Amino acid sequence: MNILLVNDDGITAPGILCAARFLSQKHNVVVCAPESEQSAVGHGITLRFPLWVRKLDINEPFEMYAVSGTPADCVKIGLDVIYKDKGIVPDVVVSGINRGENLGTDVIYSGTVSGALEGAIAGVPSLAVSVADFKDPIYETAALFLLKFLEEFDLKQIPRFTALNINVPSIPYEKIKGWRLTRQSKRRYEDYFEQRVDPYGRKYYWMLGDIIEDDPDPKADYKALAQGYISVTPITIFMTNEELLKELEAKYHGDKDIR
Repeated sequence: MNILLVNDDGITAPGILCAARFLSQKHNVVVCAPESEQSAVGHGITLRFPLWVRKLDINEPFEMYAVSGTPADCVKIGLDVIYKDKGIVPDVVVSGINRGENLGTDVIYSGTVSGALEGAIAGVPSLAVSVADFKDPIYETAALFLLKFLEEFDLKQIPRFTALNINVPSIPYEKIKGWRLTRQSKRRYEDYFEQRVDPYGRKYYWMLGDIIEDDPDPKADYKALAQGYISVTPITIFMTNEELLKELEAKYHGDKDIR
C-alpha cells in the first residue's frame, strides 16, 4: 500500500516518526510534514507566500519531505507534486500520530484532522490518528493499531469528503479493549485568559480552558477512550445542519422576496 503520511506536530515529531517506522514495515511510506509545529492551525492553506519543499537525507526505509506550510499544504504538495512525480495515487492519507487527543470541538481547530480532511477532499481515503495524552503519549500503541487497522478495514467504504478521526488511549497495546465506532461529541472548552506582565510592563494574555464533557450520547467519542477503547469517528467537511434546514424549509416556503 502507498501511504502519504502528514501531521501538524512537525517533521521531527516523535509521533510521525513512530508511525512511519511501523507502517514502512509493510507499506511504502512517504512523509510530507511541516518543517515546524503547526498545531491548531485548522484547515489553513498558504496562498500569498511560496512553499518550500526540502527532501531530508535520512537513514530510514521511507522518504521524508519538510514543507514550509500547514498540514493541508503538505497534503496538497504530497499528492500534487511528490506522488504525482512518481506517477502514483496513494492508497491512503494518514495524518498523525498526533500528540494529544482530537475529540469533540477539537476537530474544528486541529491541523491533524484538517490534514485528513484535505486528503478526503482530494478523493483519497484518509485517517487522522491521535494519542490521548499530551505529557507522555505512548505512540507505539497507536502505530500498532494503525498497522493492523489498515490490514482489516476496507478503505473503499470511506466516501469522498469523509475521513476517519481515530483517537487512541495512551496505554500499552495489550490493555486496549478494542475499537468502537463513535460520534463526534459535544466535548468543548470553557476558555479564559490569564493576564501577565512582561519585563517591560506590557500586558499579555495566555488562553487557558476547562474541558466540558457533558454529552449524554453513549456513542460520544470521549466516552470510548475513558472505557479503554479506541474511538473511530467518521467525519465530513460539510457542516450544514440538515435538521434545522428541514425545519426552516417547512416554515419558510420557497424563495423569499427581500424587496
